[in-house]
Amino acid sequence: MPIQILRNDLTHMRVDAIVNAGNHALCPGGGVSGAIFRAGGPALAQACRALGGCATGEAKLTPGFGLPCRYVIHTVGPVWRGGRAGEREALAGCYRACLTLAQAQGLETVAFPLISSGHFGFPREAALRTALDAITGFLLERDGEGAMTVFLVLFGIDAVRASRQVVPQLESFIDDNYVQAHPDRRPVLRRAPVRQTSRDAETFIEPEAPCACAPCVSDEALEDALARVDESFSQMVMRKLKEKGMTPKTCYWRANIDRKLFSKIRNDPGYQPKKTTALALAVALELTLPETRELLGRAGYALTHSSRGDIIVEYYLRQGEYDIYEINAALFDHHQPTLGASMD
Repeated sequence: MPIQILRNDLTHMRVDAIVNAGNHALCPGGGVSGAIFRAGGPALAQACRALGGCATGEAKLTPGFGLPCRYVIHTVGPVWRGGRAGEREALAGCYRACLTLAQAQGLETVAFPLISSGHFGFPREAALRTALDAITGFLLERDGEGAMTVFLVLFGIDAVRASRQVVPQLESFIDDNYVQAHPDRRPVLRRAPVRQTSRDAETFIEPEAPCACAPCVSDEALEDALARVDESFSQMVMRKLKEKGMTPKTCYWRANIDRKLFSKIRNDPGYQPKKTTALALAVALELTLPETRELLGRAGYALTHSSRGDIIVEYYLRQGEYDIYEINAALFDHHQPTLGASMD
């Protein structure tokens, strides 16, 4: 744990093992698999011939030879036949077999391509969802049995966007808010901004709509708020964890962060996280937008419309959608840092 979605060339990954999604004969082919064999050199093809082939859903191991990784885990994904022939289950089995083999070898870092999404015709959106579910399920079952970080390496933005239905409402939300913060990006019809000047700079402030996000604060709520005025980021996380009735394990898994990192946050009241970690925990705890702003403030950050990434996260929070992998896929599509994943 955790899972990182990267835009990279799989043959350049310096990890313990990369996964080659090949053919049944494990011989050089095209696409990503062909690139792996070219980078590995003749010795890789020779080692594969000695394996005697590979059935769909199996996993076999060879050294990395000319690749920067120590090993190559070979698997064969299912061919897409319309989704009614057990393709998703077979694909999930590929990821589990590879991870089981990696764990048996004591490997800590494994990089996957999006198996079966090329010549085998698996729809990319379904392939991505299946990969994330299978990897998450495997790691969750074995949490505490040895740390493993899994990379899902997609070559180019089209690896996801080609078939993902980019939510039109999300695109509109980004345009409406990002353009307001960057008026030179795209001409739009908007309310006239108010011009304010200072000794340092001239700024534009949008007219504010009446606040409808929360009712007026009662005396009792005000007392509670004042009692928490010195609350740290870590203390607020633990308070919200208790209020939600959520276990620490559930929280750090839903945040896509490492158990050791969560332990640091839990045991250090003064811990200062990265912004992506703070946002990941806000998503895991299913915080409202005002609560998320408060949590970020405890860590010294703000949710701003000057950042596409912040706007994307805000959109999902407003919609009450807290699937961190869905949010990360949207962030990935827009070339923004994903949430969780890395150690602070």
